[in-house]
Amino acid sequence: MQCVATAAFSLEGIVKRELIRLGIENARGEMGAVRFEADEKKIFEANMWLRCADRVLIVAGEGKVTSFEELFQLVRKCPWGDMLPRNAAFPVSGKCARSTLMSVRDCQAITKKAIVEAMKQHYRMNWCPEDGPKYQIDISIHQDMARITIDTSGDALNKRGYRTWNGEAPLRETMAAALVTMSPWRPFSDMALHDPCCGTGTLLIEAAMIQSDRAPGIKRAFAMENWPGMPQEDFKRIRQEALERFDPEKIHDISGSDIDPEALKLCKKHIVQAGLGGRILVYQKDLKELQVETEKPLCFIANPPYGERLSDKKQCEKLYRNMRALHGRHIGSRMSVVTAHTGFERCFGLRAVKKHRLYNGRLECEYLTY
Repeated sequence: MQCVATAAFSLEGIVKRELIRLGIENARGEMGAVRFEADEKKIFEANMWLRCADRVLIVAGEGKVTSFEELFQLVRKCPWGDMLPRNAAFPVSGKCARSTLMSVRDCQAITKKAIVEAMKQHYRMNWCPEDGPKYQIDISIHQDMARITIDTSGDALNKRGYRTWNGEAPLRETMAAALVTMSPWRPFSDMALHDPCCGTGTLLIEAAMIQSDRAPGIKRAFAMENWPGMPQEDFKRIRQEALERFDPEKIHDISGSDIDPEALKLCKKHIVQAGLGGRILVYQKDLKELQVETEKPLCFIANPPYGERLSDKKQCEKLYRNMRALHGRHIGSRMSVVTAHTGFERCFGLRAVKKHRLYNGRLECEYLTY
């Protein structure tokens, strides 16, 4: 089947490499997604193992549309009878950008109507009961090119199944995994990692999952598991193999600190709920007084406050200067920081050796490495 793994802007290359490591050699990047071909088993494996993708979708149909009639005909000719059972529930979501058709509500309604007509004709019935398994349909139109997809993931893949509360400014797990991957830290080298603004622990947990070879989707279910005709025994085998690969003994030299005791309380709770209790050291410490005790090469990874509100800006800029001092106190250390503050380098007082532009939610950010 034709599939796409959706991803945040600028993370497509990382997701493509993840798919290739899963044995999917035909992966190719697009804007905001990676396209690939796979059977049900590989699609399930992609859901289980992709760390930086948002969702895995099956492509039901694609084509250019500039009118509602063209959209209706494109959707209707998709092989719905081969993909959906007669009692399938198929809610439709949608988005439109820079296209002739810009009414999302109308596009959703036309898509729904076309699927209903196709299902009625295929199954020779007068109406669709929609009292069976859920198949989330998405209609996406960008520059008059429509893509109709079926979501195999269910909840977005950043939902790892352990988090209870996100805190004030949550970092999505998929983005945290990407930040760890793009940093100088290497999970299987003799290198320590410390997050000096660890908050509720997302960066630390993602780093520990990578180091222990733990599948990010191991504690959750996926929509496709509820569909009839799926190779359930193969799904069980893939999940069991993932469980056997997880080795918490591999986790070493990952630590974090924060000044906020409430955030640290949640951080410790999330570490336990993620099955990593006792493997990650976290403690309360003001960043300006922090000294990480290690004889190993050290890498800092941080997602500090951005100072979006004017009242917070000066405090954040002071924090950035303290981060430069922290870097200076640890001779030979590397530091990677994600920030939406356009003056971060000026406050830090040093130009980054590497820069990546990315989006944390809707915020345009830079990922700076020193």
